Amino acid sequence: MRYATKFKFLSGAALLAAGFLATAAMAQEATIAFSADELGSTSYNPVTSSNLNSAASLIYDRLVEQDADQSYHPHLATSWDEAPDGMSWTFHLKDGVKFHDGTPFNAQSVADWIPDFAGTENAYLVAAIDKVEVIDNLTVKFVMKRPEPNLLYNLSSTFMGIPGQASYDKLGDDFGVTAAVGTGPFKLKKFDIGLDTVLVRNDDYAWASDLSKNQGAAYLKQITFREIPDQSTAFLELKTGGLDMLLGVPTDFLKILKKEKNIAVIQMPGTGIYYMPINVTSAPFTDIRVREATGLAINQEAIVASIYNGVGAPAHNFLISSLPAANVNPALNVSYDPEKAKALLDAAGWVMGSDGVRMKDGKPLKVKLFTQNGTEFTSLTQVIQAQLADIGMQADITVFDSSTIRDEYKSNQHQLAVRSYDWNNADILDWFFSGKRLGYPNVSMWNDPEGQRLNDIAMEQSKTAAERSANFKTYHEYILSQYLFVPIYQPTKNIAYNTDRITVPAKVRGTRFRSQTVLDMNVVK
Repeated sequence: MRYATKFKFLSGAALLAAGFLATAAMAQEATIAFSADELGSTSYNPVTSSNLNSAASLIYDRLVEQDADQSYHPHLATSWDEAPDGMSWTFHLKDGVKFHDGTPFNAQSVADWIPDFAGTENAYLVAAIDKVEVIDNLTVKFVMKRPEPNLLYNLSSTFMGIPGQASYDKLGDDFGVTAAVGTGPFKLKKFDIGLDTVLVRNDDYAWASDLSKNQGAAYLKQITFREIPDQSTAFLELKTGGLDMLLGVPTDFLKILKKEKNIAVIQMPGTGIYYMPINVTSAPFTDIRVREATGLAINQEAIVASIYNGVGAPAHNFLISSLPAANVNPALNVSYDPEKAKALLDAAGWVMGSDGVRMKDGKPLKVKLFTQNGTEFTSLTQVIQAQLADIGMQADITVFDSSTIRDEYKSNQHQLAVRSYDWNNADILDWFFSGKRLGYPNVSMWNDPEGQRLNDIAMEQSKTAAERSANFKTYHEYILSQYLFVPIYQPTKNIAYNTDRITVPAKVRGTRFRSQTVLDMNVVK
């Protein structure tokens, strides 16, 4: 356990006392490590942040929650009504809810919150709302600019956690950094960027959604979330007691963990993919033939087999396979074809050199390949480097921490990068490919009039869910035709926990491991 080294230097009496203290602490607390794709959050402000982690769902509640079967459940909203023409939504709110600072949650809280999104990267989540009308203290009406068939999904996202307006206005840019006030089951006690987040129980909590059996305050008194970039270190800490739960277990550790008697593994469907964006503004990737060749050089099936031990699935386009818009024309899916890749590079004038690196106009086909720190990212990037070398492209790897790498994107210093996202909705295409978000999150630096037109149709002109899926499929297919990225891997979500320390519900509710499950977690008595 994490206190073992310290105990070696204590006397017998001190050892006994320290043991009692450790037991008391463990009886009330849990330590959880974030998954690799959650590292690098710089704020717990859900309105302005572009990267939120699992802890955010414990600080803030949402009007609506989404279950694993994609169904929507009431939370801070007890019910809702959509007008037949889709031009208004009325939400009835839960009574008796309070923010962490003691101020009441009511219809005015919602009316004050929605306008805060204006001018932020997350404004698209509420872009269809024209105005918010307070009907009474517990009834609020969204008057729409246009129908928005995706509204319930938006309202259930982590970015739509509702902050306390008084604190939000008072703290300004410090909100989410020095303090974060919501109505959630936990309060923010401490946030050290890049290190850890400490949450303490909200003892007044009594308004959970029906996705939790526990409808009162959480059983856990305190949770420490840690950022551990090296997954081997996180894995060893879980085995030895330094961690109670690991939210992202690399697949090559699964077999080992499943043999541990006190470690349980939960596997959930993945809600994102690993991919390699291509900077279309940086030569040689200004040539679409070079971009296509880059995509054809990557052997997705071999990567799944070798790095991920067959767990998960190869990705051949940008969306998770459960989304209708992922069902594109098969000819547009990106799959391994090294001979075609080599032919494309030949046609583009890149001639294979004697050292195995192609040349054109006296310059080698040498590119920058960025990745973020963490075992899984670096291992995957090294395999990609080797596969690119097979077609004559020398990719030089640079590893950044997960927050610094965004600054590199924004300053257009990149060419290729290995990334992942976690989002189970087709509007992720808007997030990563809209010309309005160049640098980050549009790491491909793609600014195309036709692409933006199709994006706007999908985002703003879809009147029904079926029409929205069809529009996003068209947009997705156009993106694929431009070779802006290389799809790599569609993972499962692997979670492991120490059964000697904590209990976890047998059935995990929701599309992700979030507050509804944490409310039902307990310590082992």
